[in-house]
Amino acid sequence: MSATATVPEVATSRAPAEPRRAGGRRITRRGRGHVLIRVGSVAAALALWQWLTANDIRLWLRFDTLPSVGEVLSAFAVAVQSETFHLDLAQSLVRILTGFALAAVIGVAVGVGLGRSNLFSAVFGPLTELARPIPAIAVVPVAILLFPSDEAGIVFITFLAAFFPVMVSTRHAVRALPTLWEDSVRTLGGGRIDVLVRVVLPGILPGVFGGLSVGIGVGWICVISAEMISGRLGVGYRTWQAYTIVDYPGVFVGMITIGILGFLTSGAVELLGRRVTRWLPRGEQRS
Repeated sequence: MSATATVPEVATSRAPAEPRRAGGRRITRRGRGHVLIRVGSVAAALALWQWLTANDIRLWLRFDTLPSVGEVLSAFAVAVQSETFHLDLAQSLVRILTGFALAAVIGVAVGVGLGRSNLFSAVFGPLTELARPIPAIAVVPVAILLFPSDEAGIVFITFLAAFFPVMVSTRHAVRALPTLWEDSVRTLGGGRIDVLVRVVLPGILPGVFGGLSVGIGVGWICVISAEMISGRLGVGYRTWQAYTIVDYPGVFVGMITIGILGFLTSGAVELLGRRVTRWLPRGEQRS
């Protein structure tokens, strides 16, 4: 009986497997199509750029003054082979990763405190709301006066830029948690630590990673701006130096490098967020 009973179960369990595999193939083909579209959009933009600059097009916008794609690629190939380029790259990465890591830790802690504690919110809430509208790049003169080195000042500006998106997203995520979850843990005898570990921290992860994704982008904007103003090394400093000596292909090399770095770091944050929150239900992405 047991063997006979398991046959329908096995057949039933195998039956829906094929549609899922077929669906997986459809998703794979769709994903490949999206990749081709993304690559094609970048290629089309480069082709348009090359055509506008090669033909000296001047339609209100003066494309005849910009370097062509070939000139920028040649300058990029030369830059990649130089030691200075790699030093600038490493310096900018150290600054952004240090400031972003501090912003992630402190921003989540402050956001949880503002969302969970009325006393903490009453003391620090007004201070954060007063400081939040101030652009981080406007704090450069204060950072120069406050910190003993330019390096520490640039890291502080990067931290400040990424801190507020992380803090605000965390605070909103904490306040949006259903009270039923906390009540359930307390009913089972859990304390404040249990609520924090089992309810608050897992529940706010999607909101936290949303803030981290925004924070890394804002951090790149401010670290590059700070390097242009008071840096000694870094991609931003080298880009501004290229502009001062009228090396426009070098300026575009810096811009492209910044874009690639921002794309990779933001993609890494989003990939980590998907891995950490893989237990959440996912809706099917529409084309």
